[in-house]
Amino acid sequence: MSKKTKPKSKASLYLSIGTTLIGTVGVARRLKEARAEQDTLRLADAVISAASIATSLALLVRELRRLTQDGSDVTIDDVRD
Repeated sequence: MSKKTKPKSKASLYLSIGTTLIGTVGVARRLKEARAEQDTLRLADAVISAASIATSLALLVRELRRLTQDGSDVTIDDVRD
C-alpha cells in the first residue's frame, strides 16, 4: 500500500541533508560517551539511532536519484559542494 508523495523541493532536500548531518554528529558523540562509560544500554540506544540515520540517508539518496531522473537541476555533486 504505497502512497504517492509529492517530490521534495530543492530547499527541503537541503534541509533534510543538514538535519541528518547534525544527527550524525550527535550520535557519534553518544557512541563515544557510551563506550567510554561502558554503558551497554546507552550504547545500544546510540547504535539504533545510527541505524535510523543510515535509513534516512538511504531515503535521501533515493530522492536525489529520483530528482535527477526527472530532469531536475539537483545532482549528487550539488549536495557534496
